Amino acid sequence: MDSNFKIALELHKLFNNLTRFSYPFEKELVKIPSNGIYIKFEVGEIIEGMNRIVRIGTDTGNNQLHSRLFQHFENKNQRRSIFRKNIGRCFLHKENNAYLKCWELDITSKADKEKNLKYIDFDFEQLIEQKISDYIQNNFSFCVFQVDDKEDRLFWESKIIATIAQSGIRSTSNWLGKYSPKSKIKEYGLWQVQQLMNPPLTLNELETLKNIVNNTSH
Repeated sequence: MDSNFKIALELHKLFNNLTRFSYPFEKELVKIPSNGIYIKFEVGEIIEGMNRIVRIGTDTGNNQLHSRLFQHFENKNQRRSIFRKNIGRCFLHKENNAYLKCWELDITSKADKEKNLKYIDFDFEQLIEQKISDYIQNNFSFCVFQVDDKEDRLFWESKIIATIAQSGIRSTSNWLGKYSPKSKIKEYGLWQVQQLMNPPLTLNELETLKNIVNNTSH
């Protein structure tokens, strides 16, 4: 058995055993650290009897994890959440909707607004945003473990993403991500395209990570 696969299964066991949160989770925020790494699961995605990990993420600021999670689950603005953007891409691509090109347009800077704003249909986007919110709120759960230092968070996030991506564990055939126009999402079965080929966890790092998770999680 490939070592990445074995380590990935150990990660699934580790995170499947943590306290699980689902929407709405506002009343449970006291149990969620303000700095840490989240692991997301999706209804219907199973590996060896466990919920399959479909996304790994963190907060890059200080004490921003709560707001990051709310951006994913509630904030109807795909331009602030690549996770929401990717799910919207799947809905539009599945329908072969020409608006997908507009969904990709950036309107952050003044120059981008001047160039792209005229192509944005905000009323239509709100319909898609509501569909995204409904899907995320009804289909995703997550666990979290605390990591206070930003560099440590980025290190472990990258290691977990790479290990899962390179493990050979893949999505079910009817996973929504199969409709993604992003080939890496379809191929690797994760709602992300960055850090997939970074160095994965070693066995020693896995043991260190287990200690971190077990010592900091509720």
